[in-house]
Amino acid sequence: MKLYEKLEGRYPFGRFAQQAQIDTAYANYKDGETAAALASVDRFIQLHPNHPNVDYAYYLKGLINFNDNLGWLGRFSGQDLSERDPKAARAAYDAFNTLVTRFPDSKYTTDAAARMQYIVNSLAQHEVHAARYYYRRGAYLAAANRAQQALKDYDGAPANEEALYIMIRSYDSLGMKDLRDDTARVMEKNFPNSDYIKYGGQSSTASPPGWSPAGVPSPLRSDSRKRTTVSASRVRLKGGRLCQIWRP
Repeated sequence: MKLYEKLEGRYPFGRFAQQAQIDTAYANYKDGETAAALASVDRFIQLHPNHPNVDYAYYLKGLINFNDNLGWLGRFSGQDLSERDPKAARAAYDAFNTLVTRFPDSKYTTDAAARMQYIVNSLAQHEVHAARYYYRRGAYLAAANRAQQALKDYDGAPANEEALYIMIRSYDSLGMKDLRDDTARVMEKNFPNSDYIKYGGQSSTASPPGWSPAGVPSPLRSDSRKRTTVSASRVRLKGGRLCQIWRP
């Protein structure tokens, strides 16, 4: 590391100094020095935006944030990205997205795109974790809003199946029958084979971890398959708060 620093100090504008900057970022990354690694790679990108290897710099920046979001404890405990603060995950997504957008032919693009999809799924699941937390504590309006956030921000993510289910249960608990039925139709349209529909919320396999839905009537209606086109509108909930709902 000190050799890289000396090289950059003596020849700050030479090509070897440029390589030393990116090598320093990688070395810090491998040593677990996240802050130093990010500082080095950001400096490289700022000083050399048109460098032939700037695509690798964005890829490395994404990797640094991607692994920082999980952390060493998470890697050994089996904790996934969705259970942690999503700030680093979003930073990783932004770096990978820049790479994929600016350098579609880069050799790092395929892996970056795959990691982006994983991040999107994890961020959606993060919102669902929060929605489930609120539902368990009887904060049904907060649960519905967080579940809707997952639908709004992470369209197409697998976690949205559970998000819709939480919305249905929350609206049912709030006595908002129209919103409940609208959401049920959206769920049946987008997830026709969902266990949440098949078992009507009565089976443990259809319920989020920690839920106890036994004995709770299913809010899914048998006639809810009639309408199929999905669009978005906004409705006003109790307390005057505007909330977006996907209406079929």
